Amino acid sequence: MDGSGPYAALTPDLILNAVDSAGGRSDGRLLALNSYENRVYQVGIDDGPPLVAKFYRPERWSDQAILEEHGFVRRLAEAEIPVVPAIATGDGSTLHRFGGFRFALFPKLRGRAPELEDRATLEWMGRFLARIHAIGALQPFGARPVLDIASFGDEPRSFLLNERFVPEDLEPAWRSVVDLALDGVRRCYQRAGNVASLRLHGDCHAGNVLWTEEGPHFVDFDDSRMGPAIQDIWMLLSGEPESMARQLGWILSGYEQFREFDDRELNLLEALRTLRLIHYSAWIARRWTDPAFPAAFPWFDTQRYWQDRILELREQAGIDGRAATASGVNRTGGFVE
Repeated sequence: MDGSGPYAALTPDLILNAVDSAGGRSDGRLLALNSYENRVYQVGIDDGPPLVAKFYRPERWSDQAILEEHGFVRRLAEAEIPVVPAIATGDGSTLHRFGGFRFALFPKLRGRAPELEDRATLEWMGRFLARIHAIGALQPFGARPVLDIASFGDEPRSFLLNERFVPEDLEPAWRSVVDLALDGVRRCYQRAGNVASLRLHGDCHAGNVLWTEEGPHFVDFDDSRMGPAIQDIWMLLSGEPESMARQLGWILSGYEQFREFDDRELNLLEALRTLRLIHYSAWIARRWTDPAFPAAFPWFDTQRYWQDRILELREQAGIDGRAATASGVNRTGGFVE
């Protein structure tokens, strides 16, 4: 358990007592699961299968924002979309408090990582993503933020510079390249135009998809927010450009069996990747006082890390520039003149 930081008081006894307070009847078995933003544990239960207890990072989300996520996932489950909603107690509550922490309980789901080079797998995932987005488009979030250039680009840039996380000798180069990259992002957004913003999974990478005999299950909607549909697609793409283009085509083939995809959003694919790179560095920096982060990311506070980020953003700036100046983006992810 953490010896300091926001989770210093989250002891094994507190975790087990919290689960008991929500009706879980723990049997004393406790296993920490991989999570940095929150603290997540598998807890053994006396008369049933284990549960997953998620203890939310203090001061990150408001109660309303957490309940919006729970409500969205519950609505998806009611539509028979394979997600894992928070367990409701007898009074319907899904968000609980104990010992100064907020937490929720979830059923334990076992599965494996999806095979992202398999056409049938990606088409299957595309179909379910379309159904998630169809429900996500029915109404907006009220308490959760929008994924945009300001929140994922401009603000993280300012935070990293103002808090002096970038080494002094590398700051001019980093500032120059991040500004160049953000200019490319803005041009990509201008090219895409006024695309729709809807409720998303928000962090839909392969680690948040569990594959079972019944197919894909989408888990961990903790980063759910408003944004363009392509945000839940691009993080499933991996490998060389040719492989990513092929994967994108397969996902969209399944997607459009249930929901039309706006091709203008393809202009945002690399722009969203750039924003995530900038936001990711700021995310680690904001959590640096949490002892789990220096232990997990020991290379963050080094010259090499920031040198690599400069090179990475310089490459992205070139890709964003090509995306912004091309006259269109085709269905295989390539630029056409």
